[in-house]
Amino acid sequence: MKLTLPRWFAHRGGGSLAPENTLAGIRLAARLGYRAVEFDVMLSGDGTPVLIHDETLERTTNGVGRVCDMPDSELFALDAGHGERIPRLAEAAALCRQYGLLANVEIKPAGGFERQTAETVAHQARALWHGAEVMPLLSSFSLEAVEVARDLAPDLPRGLLFEQIPADWQQEMARLRAVTLHCNARHLDDDTLAALKDAAVPALCYTVNDPEQAKKLFERGVSSLFTDRLDLFASETSAYKGLHLDG
Repeated sequence: MKLTLPRWFAHRGGGSLAPENTLAGIRLAARLGYRAVEFDVMLSGDGTPVLIHDETLERTTNGVGRVCDMPDSELFALDAGHGERIPRLAEAAALCRQYGLLANVEIKPAGGFERQTAETVAHQARALWHGAEVMPLLSSFSLEAVEVARDLAPDLPRGLLFEQIPADWQQEMARLRAVTLHCNARHLDDDTLAALKDAAVPALCYTVNDPEQAKKLFERGVSSLFTDRLDLFASETSAYKGLHLDG
């Protein structure tokens, strides 16, 4: 598999400049010159993969209740901010392909739906990006989800996602045949970063909204950063060629 990592990812689509995990956010990121977007995918009550971060609807929509309990007929009628609605994965994939964006698809299963969510996302991602020049990067905090993605979509690159990188990260990277490692920027120590460099594993850090912090992370050798502040880093997005990986 091949993966070219841009320096910057627009976090949850459009960061803080658009409703999160919406098509408007993805369009805004592309307009500002971002070459990569990150978004979260979980299943609706009808089993449709949709873009949303929380297991419940209250924070990001005008709905109430759990995403996994709501049928599509009700879910897609909700307002996800400024008249935007919750998108299907298929719609986000089409938009990313249209703009040539790298999509970091975070598999975000509701509790108890790890395998079902990963199976659906892996199958759909493989079909939706079939023949695409830029393939998606599948990642998850759930190692079970990454394992399912490995088995069902082995041709798609995978990333392991941690709050803090565990001591056995190398074994997990090898077991799951992952190509990137994602973690909270505050918890990446120099020894772990040096080990990642030695193993030729790119470190991707979230969520960085301060230019000075970003500068220091890049100087330390971090490959890519996720940001909510698309306005602060737009001038840097197209100037960087990115890191090319073969896996």
